Amino acid sequence: MTDRLEKLGATIAETLAAAVSGHRVAFGELTIDAEAAKIVEVMTRLRDDPRFAFSCIIDITATDWPSREKRFDVVYHLLSPKKNRRVRVKVEIGESETLPSIISVFPGADWFERETYDLYGVVFTGHPDMRRILTDYGFEGHPLRKDFPLTGFVEVRWDDEQKRVVYDPVRLAQEFRNFDFLSPWEGPDYVLPGDEKAKRGEGGSA
Repeated sequence: MTDRLEKLGATIAETLAAAVSGHRVAFGELTIDAEAAKIVEVMTRLRDDPRFAFSCIIDITATDWPSREKRFDVVYHLLSPKKNRRVRVKVEIGESETLPSIISVFPGADWFERETYDLYGVVFTGHPDMRRILTDYGFEGHPLRKDFPLTGFVEVRWDDEQKRVVYDPVRLAQEFRNFDFLSPWEGPDYVLPGDEKAKRGEGGSA
């Protein structure tokens, strides 16, 4: 299996030499590294070339690497029912960069691209309806970015007096606590519950 995938990856890289920067096989899966600006060309060739025949798009998503110059990996998963094999195509883009939409190649990419935009903020140029798809109207930020706060910025609730949904800024109900981060070998400088009994026993008193 690995040899066949390696051979397929080499063939794709050779065929699309100007648009593919590399390939690798790991855990029984083939990954192709493509140039962002040429993703439409790559997808078209993977679909139409009879040697590849990747006619089905399975998913589009992203991963966030905040400390990297090219912050996002946008990841495409394709399936070839005819040849019974899969491929992952990965492109790197910066936070302020855009990526060409592949709807002209795979119409089913429509909602996948909208979801990637909604959750990560990746904008696909040429998309006919680049709106959010999972979050609510007026939502701020992109919740799968690693710098997005876990609590979010607002909380949604139904106001029975106003008879409508309202948005309130997030308030943390739990008061700030001072935690002791000493190592367990050093221990805290206060007596933990139960320790006072052990200290009394050391002195011989009951």
